[in-house]
This record gives sequence, C-alpha cells and structure tokens, in this order.
Amino acid sequence: MLYLILSIICSVTVGVIFKIARKYDTCITQVIAWNYVFAIILCYVFFSPDLAAIAPTEHWSLYTPLAVLLPAIFILMATSIRHMGIVRTDAAQRLSLFIPILAAWFIFKEDFNILKLAGLAVGFPAILLIVSRQQENQGRQWVYPLLVLFGFGIIDVLFKQVALLPSPGYTTSLFIIFCGALAVTVLIVLYQVIFKKAALKLMSLAFGTLVGIFNFGNILFYLKAHKEFADNPSTVFAAMNMGVIVVGSLAGILLFKEKLSKGNYVGIVLALVAIVLITLSQIYKGA
Repeated sequence: MLYLILSIICSVTVGVIFKIARKYDTCITQVIAWNYVFAIILCYVFFSPDLAAIAPTEHWSLYTPLAVLLPAIFILMATSIRHMGIVRTDAAQRLSLFIPILAAWFIFKEDFNILKLAGLAVGFPAILLIVSRQQENQGRQWVYPLLVLFGFGIIDVLFKQVALLPSPGYTTSLFIIFCGALAVTVLIVLYQVIFKKAALKLMSLAFGTLVGIFNFGNILFYLKAHKEFADNPSTVFAAMNMGVIVVGSLAGILLFKEKLSKGNYVGIVLALVAIVLITLSQIYKGA
C-alpha cells in the first residue's frame, strides 16, 4: 500500500509544482524539457532499459504519437491548472479512463456489463459538473480540462498497445518514448528561443528537475504497486484514480484556496462513484 500512496502523492505533486511555477520566472516548455531530461536519467538508472533490443524502425507507429502527445498534454495540463485549478484538472485527468473504455466498446467491440454502463452513465454528468464554473468572464477556459481528459485518454489507449508489444519490454519502450518526447520539446524550445526571442530561464531548470523527479516517481511507484497487488490490479486502478481526485481536491482547496461551486463538488462525488462502478465491473465481469 505504501507504493500506491507514494504514487498518488507524486502525481498530485506534479500539479502542485506547475501551480507554484507560474508565480516565478519560468517557461513551461523549458520546464517540460528539463522534466524529460531527468525522467530519462532516472528511467535509465532504475529500469536499465535494453537498448540493444531496439530496432531503428520498430513500433514507431506507437512511439511517435506518444512522443508528441506527452509534452503536448503536459502543456495543456499546466495551462488547465493555471486557468481552472488543480481540483478540476486532476479530476479531468482521472476521468480520462472513459476514453479507453469507449474505445474498447466502439473499436474493439468489447462486451459491456451493467456496472460498466452505469459507470459511464454517472461519469459523463460528472465531467460536465467538474468543468463548470459560476464566475463570469471565464470565456472558453473549460475547454482546457476537457482537452486534458481526451489527451490522457488517447495516451492511455496508446500505452495499453505498447504494453502488449512482445519486445522490447515496457520500461525500454518507456525510455524510448521519453527520449522522443524530449526531442519534440527541445524543438519547441529552440523555436521559441530562435524565432520568438525567448530567454532560457534558470528557474525552469529548477522546476523541471522537480517535475521530472515526481513524474518518474509516479510511474515507478505505480508499477511497484501493480507488482505488490499482482492478483488484484483493480485495487491499484481504483485507489490510484480515486486517491488522485481526493488528494488533488484537498491540495487545491487547502493550499491554493480554489473556489468550487456546489455543482463542482457534486461532480467530484459522481466521479468517485463512476470510478468505483468501473472498478467493480472489472471484478464482476459477469454482472
């Protein structure tokens, strides 16, 4: 259980770091670039990826979109946190589990039981309630958490396909994808520096280091939690998603005084109910 708790803390801490970083002289793309530098180093140290098993053109149909989407979703997540807060962004991120579920239904023709359908039925109003805001002059900022939801959902579908690859191993694939994400982010930073005359900021290195450490910690402890609960993966699935929503909500409300409407609170509760139903549907597949 310790690994699961650490994974939840690391996941929420990434959002907290992005929230704090906006108060300092940072550039979000530079923060993300440094994040991948340290994530790659830690991935190499802890996972010892089998680089000899990598073929030059193998599996790039999966690696390439992930290498592009990962930095893109980080940028969207940071933007969503800035405009909509940690509470809504974390909840949207965790509700992204509906994208792979819908993909399983419509694309892979998976049979759905009553519990899974109930989870979807509860989840969709939860999404609408979570992204709603009562304040005026908010424009279309509700789009950011929705983009986070869809982005993480698509990434989840792609990573599920990566996990099914016969070779290289999952952690080796993760190392390759991180390297690709770093290359994409560095290209964006170079464009900003050369054409937009953006300055390289030392604080971006500091915050990028922290994001990289906690981002990798989230992955490391999540994988260790799955090994610890190898016979009951649904426990990890439910606890991780519910834990991030609860802890993220507490962090947003207590640390940053984020204002939520009654509808937002109802949406968070419905999100937790939806996750419980989806998890139960995995346990009782015959229901």
